[in-house]
Amino acid sequence: MAKETDDVAMQDAVPPSNGAAAPDEKAKAKKKLKKGEEDKDADLSEEDLELKKNLELMVQRIREGDPALQAAALKSIAEEIRSATASMTSVPKPLKFLRSHYGPLKEAYERTPAGDNRRGLADVLSVLAITTGKEGERESLRFRLEGSKVEVGLWGHEYVRNIAGEIGQEYAARCEAEKPVDDLLELVVQIVPYHMSHNAEPEAVDLLLEVERLDWLGQHVDKANAARTCLYLVSCCAYLPEADDMAVLRTAYAIYLAQANFPDAMRLALKMNDKELAAETMAACKDPLVKKQLGYLLGRQGVVLDYEEGTAAVEGEELQAELREINANSRLSEQYLSLARDLDVMEPKAPDEVYKMHLVEGRAASGPAVDSARQNLASTFVNAFVNAGFGTDKLMTGGNEEDPGAVHWIFKNKDQGKTAAAASLGLIALWDVEGGLPQIDKFLYSKDPHVVAGALLAVGVLNCGVQHENDPAYALLYEFVEKPDTTIRIGAIMGLGLAYAGTRKEEIGELLTPLLTDNDVSMEVAGFAALSLGLVFVGDCHAASAEAMLQALMLRGESELGEPWARLLVLGLALLYLGRQDAVEATLEVSRTLTERISAYAGVVLETVAYAGTGDVLKVQRLLALCGEHVEVDEASAWKVAHQGPAVLGIALVAMAEDLGATMAHRALEHLLQYGEPAARRAVPLAVAMLNVSNPGMAAMDALSRMSHDTDAEVAQNAVLALGIIGAGTNNARLAGMLRGLSGYYAKEPTLLLLVRAAQGLVHMGKGLLGLAPYHTDGQLASGVAVAGILAVLHCCLDLKATIGGRHPAALFYLAAAMRPRMLMTVDEAGALLPVPVRVGQAVDVVAQAGRPKAITGFQTHTTPVLLSVGERAELASQKYLPLSSVLEGTVILRLNPDYVETHE
Repeated sequence: MAKETDDVAMQDAVPPSNGAAAPDEKAKAKKKLKKGEEDKDADLSEEDLELKKNLELMVQRIREGDPALQAAALKSIAEEIRSATASMTSVPKPLKFLRSHYGPLKEAYERTPAGDNRRGLADVLSVLAITTGKEGERESLRFRLEGSKVEVGLWGHEYVRNIAGEIGQEYAARCEAEKPVDDLLELVVQIVPYHMSHNAEPEAVDLLLEVERLDWLGQHVDKANAARTCLYLVSCCAYLPEADDMAVLRTAYAIYLAQANFPDAMRLALKMNDKELAAETMAACKDPLVKKQLGYLLGRQGVVLDYEEGTAAVEGEELQAELREINANSRLSEQYLSLARDLDVMEPKAPDEVYKMHLVEGRAASGPAVDSARQNLASTFVNAFVNAGFGTDKLMTGGNEEDPGAVHWIFKNKDQGKTAAAASLGLIALWDVEGGLPQIDKFLYSKDPHVVAGALLAVGVLNCGVQHENDPAYALLYEFVEKPDTTIRIGAIMGLGLAYAGTRKEEIGELLTPLLTDNDVSMEVAGFAALSLGLVFVGDCHAASAEAMLQALMLRGESELGEPWARLLVLGLALLYLGRQDAVEATLEVSRTLTERISAYAGVVLETVAYAGTGDVLKVQRLLALCGEHVEVDEASAWKVAHQGPAVLGIALVAMAEDLGATMAHRALEHLLQYGEPAARRAVPLAVAMLNVSNPGMAAMDALSRMSHDTDAEVAQNAVLALGIIGAGTNNARLAGMLRGLSGYYAKEPTLLLLVRAAQGLVHMGKGLLGLAPYHTDGQLASGVAVAGILAVLHCCLDLKATIGGRHPAALFYLAAAMRPRMLMTVDEAGALLPVPVRVGQAVDVVAQAGRPKAITGFQTHTTPVLLSVGERAELASQKYLPLSSVLEGTVILRLNPDYVETHE
């Protein structure tokens, strides 16, 4: 009985699946929905209510299927939608009211016979699909293709954007399925001009990139939209794969050239590392003044053109001579000194003025705890860096009867210290070839080989970045390359590498390549010869040099390849492919066949240097995987993890070009510092330095400050030098305070104290007028020579004990390749200094921003010449003059503005 009662109860509880209750529930739901709609309608204004009823009536007429009524209803709905979508700030009311009718209208569309009404209904459905269509079905595009060919822009900007997005997806799907895309391209032909004429240049570029028709862009660019279009194109470059990035730059280059914007066209030619294109740009420019401005840009990048013969040839001997002088940076020393005079920093500084030992709180050693030779070597570096380019100092050139200056100071040093002291003369007289050579010349005849080697290096440093018409560096140095003394040979080889860095001078190749293939030449000499060749032919893929270096790596024995100098040989080979991406593939394949001792190291260095500044995420991931490998090693097998150091440095090298990549790299480096193997940890400070050259951000400073107290001495050493590199030439007070504290902390450790002193000299380099940052021209261009110079020092730091801290402290002078005045100097048409007011502030990224956004923020107004830090931008504060370059950096020629009217308040 109880069971029967339970069954009845269950029957009552479960509603019948097809009984009488179902219609009742449907009716209730319908009633509830209607009530909800009535509630919503109650919130509408009379005008909106009338619009809603009117639209519902039109929908009803379309569904009835009478052709005449249908046509009138479609016309009315289309007019309502067009007027509402002309400017969209929220979902337009017609689209909101028609949303619930999307399904019925689609059904009506299926029943409507082919003709004008069907096409008109397809147009309306295409617009409704923006807010109602299901994601991924691309209904808006489908109805657009089936609808009338009415102008796409009539439905408003948001509709055009939506269609463009769906075209990109559809194009990719059809290409994968190998289906025709002609109908899509017809739409693209309509959309691109609409975008270009409505300040939506980025969207036009994106669409053309997606449908692989970027070559169509040029015909829609005019004077009004060229700048925004090209700015977006160049910014896209960092996020595109290899083949596409060059296509984008070439498109932007063609637009600049068509608009006769030669300075920006030249920037892109240099960004593509295409000397032929640079020569063509110079030839296309007919204005002599603009040609001179191009010459300043070429000089800053270290590219020298021939103005007498070939593509870049110009008429008139006077103009040829002027362009040669500008391009060769002959005026650099003069301009730098005029900047120093203007800022009143001409007075030489002594090392003690930099150390400020009185501020160190009782932690400095009071007795003779450090050997004086090391102290003097430290003072040599500090003196050279602080007084770089000024031509005078208190140690080397301030001689009188009581203190005979340079000679006296050089012989206060021992062996390698003498080399560094003599070489420092080149840095003190930097770029002043005629003024500096007589001071160096007398040391070339010394009986001490270390002094001669230093003098030879001084000649190279002096000529670094400038080309003199008489070519004195080669004449002085070439005969010393064959000398039997190793020290002298290396001095001459380093000097040649620095003097001709980036010039691609074939005579240097012919002179140095035999040293690589001769097995009787020591690995040390061969390593420096390779590095010099890498500096001279940086980024040039020079076949003869590459072949000689690979041959050297193949023929040398295991023990020689285990020396630190073999790594310089690998770096020299890699520098030939700096930034050339897949051009390195063939050499990379050959490097894999080398002996196990060097092949992994060579592979990592070649790949990282070739992809420097590309931001290639896949390369960074691969490098992180290499850094994370755990291999059990002892002293004898340490070479098995030697590739981890350059892999860590490579992460920074690949990611350094743009802010987002650099931020991600910093986070990855932090993890490596915590969990990495010792070989990887030691390179982390160097990677941080590479990401922040002459740019002492708080995060980088704090990270390096922590590492400078690390229990691993090599991590601490690299961190100390890295502090100097990130603060180079900034006079950063917080950094200077940190280094003063470290000088007390490491007072009894000679190598670390030497590096602290060198870092102090770097922070005050050129009394704050110089910088090492490889990126210039608003961060658009990286100087290959500057990157090569910094890399040479950082790679030496991977084995600091043998190089800078051991046999070759003078390798620190490779930084001369990256030294440049961080100035903006304005000159008139005759080349004379022209002081004008300029606003200097933090650069703001204005890519794809609407209207005319402010390019700088937090600015101050100064009179030129002025100093620019990394991340700062300048703009003229007056309209009296027009600059001949869109980027105010370095030397800029100004021309009087013909439309300027002076107002007197």
